[in-house]
Amino acid sequence: SCFMATDLKYYELELRLSTLERDDLIAAIFKYLVALYIALLCCIIFSTRLILKSVFRPLDRLLEWLENVSPGHPAPYLNPDCRIREFRTLNRAALEMHERAEKAYREQKEFIENASHELQTPLAVINGKLELLAEHENLDEEVLKNIDDMFRSLHRAIQLNKSLLLLSRIQNRQFEEVTEVDMNPHVRKILELLSDLYEEKELDYHLSDTEDCRIRMNESLAHTLLTNLIKNAIIHSPEHGRVDILIHSTRIEIVNDGNQALDERQMFKRFYKGHSGQKESTGLGLSIAQSIADLYHLSLTYYHDGRHHFVLKVAKP
Repeated sequence: SCFMATDLKYYELELRLSTLERDDLIAAIFKYLVALYIALLCCIIFSTRLILKSVFRPLDRLLEWLENVSPGHPAPYLNPDCRIREFRTLNRAALEMHERAEKAYREQKEFIENASHELQTPLAVINGKLELLAEHENLDEEVLKNIDDMFRSLHRAIQLNKSLLLLSRIQNRQFEEVTEVDMNPHVRKILELLSDLYEEKELDYHLSDTEDCRIRMNESLAHTLLTNLIKNAIIHSPEHGRVDILIHSTRIEIVNDGNQALDERQMFKRFYKGHSGQKESTGLGLSIAQSIADLYHLSLTYYHDGRHHFVLKVAKP
């Protein structure tokens, strides 16, 4: 508006009102502060991550080195020196630990091989002496019976020696050659051989192998795994019983008759013989089978529903 002041001059009066409310101003300031805080936090996190990544790079190298270390194989190079004293100490401790583990592994391997080799010679000599003794003409029935008992015990000792050596070699990962094994022909050959060997039990065998099952593993260990599982089913089946073998692309199931369930907590341990207590069994068959399955990341499970079921599952990628 215009008005005349006391000095008889005209003046223009202009009033300006702020259109920004107080609450809106507070909200705007809060948003900017939050955005600034988030930006600052992101910068701090990013910077901290870069610093920590640089600081813990020796630890990452050590973890990678530990993943690649395996007994019986040359260890990859690990530089024990770094700028951080704690990591330098850790690297040296890891190298010393590997050297001690490698030395213990070599000594254990040599001991097992030497012990097995040294045992084979006297066992073979005893076996030969018993065979000569059994061919002697002036032996009565009681002596021949005792010789037969000694033959059985000697055979069991030989099997124990071989099984323990095999179990040790499996656990030490000495079977390095790996191929894709077709399990179907192995099952057929093993079943044919064992059915003839245990013909006196007069078992009823049923094989269903409409699907091909292939597993990437050592072929010798695959044969051993199947032999132990099928032999276990045959040995522990009652006379005139039934053994079923079902082969699918992802699993092999071996089923045999048996009323009393096995102890699932003990059955895969060494020298477990179940309720039958078979004298000819070494008690190592299932333990060897489980060790082979673990070596190649296979699932070997058991359940009982009036019959014994052993299921070997193949992990498909």
